[in-house]
Amino acid sequence: MDITFSPEEEKFRATVRNFIAENLPKLGKTSRRDFETKEDFLGWHRMLYKQGWVAPHWPVQYGGTGWNVTQRYIFNEETARAEAPALLPFGLAMVAPVIFTFGNDEQKKKFLPRILSGEDWWCQGYSEPGAGSDLASLKTKAVREGDHYIVNGQKTWTTLAQFADWIFCLVRTDATVKQQEGITFLLIDMKTPGITVKPIIVLDGAHEVNEVFFDNVKVPVENRVGEENKGWTFAKFLLVNERSGIAGVARSKKAIERLKEIGRAEMLDGKPLIETDEFARKIADTEIELAALEFTELRTLAQEAKGSHAGPESSILKIKGTEIQQRITELTVEAIGYYAYPYDRYFGDNEYPPGPAYASGGAGTYFNMRKASIYGGSNEIQRGIIAKAVLGL
Repeated sequence: MDITFSPEEEKFRATVRNFIAENLPKLGKTSRRDFETKEDFLGWHRMLYKQGWVAPHWPVQYGGTGWNVTQRYIFNEETARAEAPALLPFGLAMVAPVIFTFGNDEQKKKFLPRILSGEDWWCQGYSEPGAGSDLASLKTKAVREGDHYIVNGQKTWTTLAQFADWIFCLVRTDATVKQQEGITFLLIDMKTPGITVKPIIVLDGAHEVNEVFFDNVKVPVENRVGEENKGWTFAKFLLVNERSGIAGVARSKKAIERLKEIGRAEMLDGKPLIETDEFARKIADTEIELAALEFTELRTLAQEAKGSHAGPESSILKIKGTEIQQRITELTVEAIGYYAYPYDRYFGDNEYPPGPAYASGGAGTYFNMRKASIYGGSNEIQRGIIAKAVLGL
């Protein structure tokens, strides 16, 4: 496999790098921990939309860039290197591919332009109190009455639903068949009467996730994607895309760079922590794991360039990617020590937390990343998928 970049590709990298250098500083703040309003989250999205770069993976006819796989890889590398805010995936990377692949013409016309521009903010209605990794056991029910469905039930861990204009939901439309065969994929306007969003405040005080309740919510049948009871097909398609994106190789590379900087600043027995054998070994082990993951991702992209689509192998990217992300946060807290633990501004007690600037939020990030091996289908479930679909066990 040739992993060198051509002169044309390096020219493209320079174009991307220049755009980032000129525009990213205009945001003022780029850390997600500093984002509090809807506009905070959408700032970078809108800059990329204006440039025509917000959806590189979309087909050109719907607003994609027409970039090849290598160009998309370079773009992801450069935005991660610059620590540009990660774009929210729920509209651009999750529901949009479902709509432009399986939706009808009216749905494409109605939803895709507004997802592209950021006019519509989407959230994901998958998990329920009794249906997480075993998603097919979901209980949220939709009963058809004429040209509407009446939806009742509850979704949980719904990221940033407090800002959402729309939610894409899996609902139970037939309880008499095998679980996977009685699920339908609905697009629901969050302003519809009967929808209640209740916050879940996480350990560091942030309002990131929510519970969403549906009480006799009327959803037009025209907002159903595909056939009734065929939603599991679309759900699996969406999850494959989600798992591939969770790997986060480029951002993990940047996080290791930052970890090394911390290791050079922190001292142990009179010398920088990074020069101690044990800590240096831990970083090296993580870098080796990340390099292996990067080559796995490159092989997947090479197959995509030949016209293949991500399949069960996306589970490998998801498992290793999230394990590496968690490992980096563990080493970061280990390196910082006690100064990683004071809470941030969310509780109002540490507007100016003690310790070096790089210590701020260390523990909060560590605890928050415990979720990475669960969302998108827990890593245990992914190992089952690999055993069955890849290894044939």
